[in-house]
Amino acid sequence: MNNSEIKAQISAVILDLDGTLLNTEVAVKDLLKNFLEKYGKVVDMEKEDKRFAIALKEAAVDIVKDYDLPLSPSQFVEEITPMYKERWPLAKPLPGANRLIMYLYKHHLPFGLASNTISKNIEAKISYPGWREYFSVIVGSDQVKAGKPAPYIFEEAAKRMGVDASCCLVIEDSLVGVEAAKAAKMKVLAVPSFQSTAYCDADLVLNSLLEFQPELWGLQPFDDFLILSGVNNAVPVESICFEGLYRNEFLFEPADDKNALPTQVLGIYFGWAKSDDDEIFKVVTGIGLRCYSSLAKRKIQLCVIDGKVDHIYDQHMKIVLVGYIRGLNTKGNKSRDIEILEEDKSIAEASLDLPEFAHHSSLAFF
Repeated sequence: MNNSEIKAQISAVILDLDGTLLNTEVAVKDLLKNFLEKYGKVVDMEKEDKRFAIALKEAAVDIVKDYDLPLSPSQFVEEITPMYKERWPLAKPLPGANRLIMYLYKHHLPFGLASNTISKNIEAKISYPGWREYFSVIVGSDQVKAGKPAPYIFEEAAKRMGVDASCCLVIEDSLVGVEAAKAAKMKVLAVPSFQSTAYCDADLVLNSLLEFQPELWGLQPFDDFLILSGVNNAVPVESICFEGLYRNEFLFEPADDKNALPTQVLGIYFGWAKSDDDEIFKVVTGIGLRCYSSLAKRKIQLCVIDGKVDHIYDQHMKIVLVGYIRGLNTKGNKSRDIEILEEDKSIAEASLDLPEFAHHSSLAFF
């Protein structure tokens, strides 16, 4: 569906939590794998991908059965939950999450949180980024008779906000969440945690919350693109740190990286790069996906804008991204080549000369 077709008058927004606002998927990566190894079992990622975003209590029944664990479903939940809780403080807000929350709060638009997580765990997770005070309502899977993909969580959130379902916009990352929102007769914007063509039921699919355009839903547009005088079309973001092998203007991520980028980091960003020789450069970074049959592999182009890097080849580079310029010009096909424009370089260079961005070049990550 084209953006021009998405005209709707929205009076409330309902947000998912894990994978939509918080990068909990990366924080808890390999946790189930490590848990199963204690029982001599090997994780089946194809099955786990299908269980993605299903409430833990509901998923536990199938996990215990599929892996023939010597536990009851309740024992499984009791044993694995403390392991999850240890990782939650490591979950960072996804790009655009803080921006969206502050926008909704500033414009006095009712917005709620509706998650397949139980209520007390939701409270624990949102305490780390300090979001509790902003949400009009919070609904967990333990407060309704069934979690997503049933519609009850979203229906309950709308009821508590006193808003008709047809006037609600749901923002989700999972297929079960999209299914639940459509069953609740609500508009759905998907920001997928996993690349898939199966999100076609959503009213709109974005790569990142940074691509969200409120005006498409009858709301006021963002007003933060003009950061300072003379710098247009750039938005500050919380630092995004990662590393990889630099070769021929491209960066290749390690196969198993604790600083792996979440799927939603796609588009044209700018920031700082540091080489093995301790040289620090201003960079524009284009991040997309290469698709090979059913697999998607990240493609990262690194363009240095304040020096030459001809002498750098097969070197380890550390990257800190601090600003966002735009989404990719892919027309719905994220596998196309990344194109970094001269305008992108000008925006990045002007932004990185500002004191607000310059301090990032000395971050502890370097």
